[in-house]
Amino acid sequence: MHSSRKGNFLTPLHTSISVLVLFLFGQQVFNLFIAHLNHEACDQVTHALLVEQEGENLLNAVIDNEEKGFLENSSRGQTNSIDYGDKKPNFNHLYNLVQDNPAQIKQLDKIRYIYNQWQRELKQKALSGSVSKSALAKSTLFDSLRNEIENLIQGQEMLLRVRKNRVRHLNDINSAINIFSTLVILLGAVLNFQLLYRRVKLPLNKLTQVCELWQAGQMEVQLCHSSIDEIGQLAGVLNAIADKTRHRQESIEGRNQQLEDMISALSHDLRIPLLATRNTLDCMTRGAFGSVNDTWKEVFEEYREANEDLLKLVELLLDISRYEARSACLAYDCLHWEKILIKVIGQVKATSARELAFVCKISQLLPTVYGDELEIQRVLQNLLDNAVRVSKPKGEILLEITAYEEGQVKISVRDYGSGIAPQAQEKLFHRFIQGRGHRGRSGLGLYLCRQIIEAHGGNIGVESSLGEGSTFWFTLPSAINNLDCNDEQNITRCSKNDY
Repeated sequence: MHSSRKGNFLTPLHTSISVLVLFLFGQQVFNLFIAHLNHEACDQVTHALLVEQEGENLLNAVIDNEEKGFLENSSRGQTNSIDYGDKKPNFNHLYNLVQDNPAQIKQLDKIRYIYNQWQRELKQKALSGSVSKSALAKSTLFDSLRNEIENLIQGQEMLLRVRKNRVRHLNDINSAINIFSTLVILLGAVLNFQLLYRRVKLPLNKLTQVCELWQAGQMEVQLCHSSIDEIGQLAGVLNAIADKTRHRQESIEGRNQQLEDMISALSHDLRIPLLATRNTLDCMTRGAFGSVNDTWKEVFEEYREANEDLLKLVELLLDISRYEARSACLAYDCLHWEKILIKVIGQVKATSARELAFVCKISQLLPTVYGDELEIQRVLQNLLDNAVRVSKPKGEILLEITAYEEGQVKISVRDYGSGIAPQAQEKLFHRFIQGRGHRGRSGLGLYLCRQIIEAHGGNIGVESSLGEGSTFWFTLPSAINNLDCNDEQNITRCSKNDY
């Protein structure tokens, strides 16, 4: 039932283009027809001009050449043979020109008849000796002949004006049609663009906006496109996919929440017995329950270390749960970076047997930053522990604190180890992802660092190239956003006994 109602969103566009093409074809046919009429009218104008020209030649020949030829021959006494010169009236050419016009043929027959009568009259007067120039000019036949020829010329002039007017009218019609066609084409183009904008551009813009909301995680937003064309079908398919994705995402989030609740509950339940076990092992190691020989003391120390590692993991899970639940309480104080670095480097040196050189660079003027000193110290210690693990013996680790863009402070930890592959960098700050030199660990250290920094309103990241080492950094927003930092830096080289 639905398939029978399917539509094509480009159908109106196809229809309008087809109408426009048919209109253009009709315009071209009409232009050809107008051109044909124009050509015929031009031929008729040319024909009228030729008839008019021949009529004028006939009139001139009658007035000039006939009289001149007759008088010259009369003076020589040659009355039987009259020489009309080179401009003898040519009735045959005129007959050829007006052969399709019966009225003009009849008029030309009359002119020829009068001309012949006038010629016979001239011959008779010449034989009787009564011809004179004034008598020729006053001849009745001559006047009739001249009037008929002038009527023929005037008729051709009127016909010429009519045909010129027709040519002009055809040209005006052609111009009007071309202007009208241009306006129709422009109007059709505008309507097609409007149609494309309304049927394609606007739905695609809405689709893009909704897809951006989906990308941001708002899968509950639906595409509102009720048409039955292809875009409407696409909107229906995408809405169905979004619904399935949303239900699947809600199901996954529900399972994750259950898992997190279980981990949090287990962590709480495990922490107390682990603390009790640690205290008991401490007491047994000190001989509170009787003397302990060296062998048992080593065993108890190993148990205590394993218990301590498990207790740290439990506490780490509890801290992550608090940050994910947005229930972590942060004590904001003004951060003193030199003091924090001294503590962190001291703790790292106390737990590491490697001989390493720590280079600290702290800008002299830094924006004031407020944060939880213990948590920031915890992040720095985690990053520094990772740098120590991958550094070569007697290597160097650089700690740098500088002013960053938009009034922030950037803290960097640079090592010169083996580096991190690009595909592994994107996952480093996710939970349960083990970085370089972390095999056998929980993979939660960098994830907790990210939670702590984001809780402070900052960002954390890494820059690394294989074989060139890595730089882990994080930024913190300052309390005063407009304080600049100069380029001079306080550089301190820390050896094993500096702190």
